Amino acid sequence: MKNIVILSNNRKKALLFHFCESYREILSGCRLFATCGTSRVISNVGLKVFSFLSGPVGGYHQVMSKIQCGEVDMVFFFRDASRFHSDSSLECELLRICDFFNVPTATNVFTAEILIRSLISDNFE
Repeated sequence: MKNIVILSNNRKKALLFHFCESYREILSGCRLFATCGTSRVISNVGLKVFSFLSGPVGGYHQVMSKIQCGEVDMVFFFRDASRFHSDSSLECELLRICDFFNVPTATNVFTAEILIRSLISDNFE
């Protein structure tokens, strides 16, 4: 069973909802982790999700710790790149940690779909 972290900025919550709804069957076979607000969206789709703190108040640090411990297989991070966020430096650090520990990371829906398809075809080890 794969461990997937799903994160989303507020402006991308609707996109996240539709993504999770579209891939509910596949995601239901994974252990899902998300920060507080994102976990509510995922739960509304009917998926089980472990909730971390809100991103800026410790959730991003919890995710980074899980990545550093080798407990994350992939990250979906639906980011709003159109504007600067007060927690952008935390987001950049999280993405750096993903790169450093070779955790596949999708920052947009198209890349997330490629990673989901790798789960379907069992190409992801």
